[in-house]
Amino acid sequence: MRKLTIAAIALSLLVGACTTVNRVDAAGDVHALLIAIRDDDQASFDARVDKEALKRQLESQLINRARGANTNDSMRALGVFLAGPAADLAGEALLRPRVFRTAAAYYGYTPDKPIPGRMAIAGALQPAGGGRVCAKRAKDGPCLLTFALEDGVWRLVSFDGDPAMLGLR
Repeated sequence: MRKLTIAAIALSLLVGACTTVNRVDAAGDVHALLIAIRDDDQASFDARVDKEALKRQLESQLINRARGANTNDSMRALGVFLAGPAADLAGEALLRPRVFRTAAAYYGYTPDKPIPGRMAIAGALQPAGGGRVCAKRAKDGPCLLTFALEDGVWRLVSFDGDPAMLGLR
């Protein structure tokens, strides 16, 4: 019984260490994403954003809204049909560094302040399941930005914040 308890504790510590490593590792790419947003560096931004995942997320939201619309079946079907092309067009317009400046400011990352280091960012990231990490504004708040490791780079794969957080200028 005692060996089983020790093994369970060791496994818990190992899982906790992996979670911490993910957060620290992800923090480097999140830091680079914040710098790309601040500097309006499209190439660095693109390297840390999974545009296809974000477009598919938007498409899913558009489909759900179309299906739930208070209109006739033909109009709902048209909305579902147009969701993909609309998400692609919107994605091209929205997935730019300057659009995400407002979201960064929501987290306190404004152009007049230095971007915190990797360890400070790691402390703000939380495990999100499936090897992902997410950024929350408050410790017990919802995940608003979710990152996943893809081809050796942590990329933004989900934006669950209020669309008003994105500054469309």
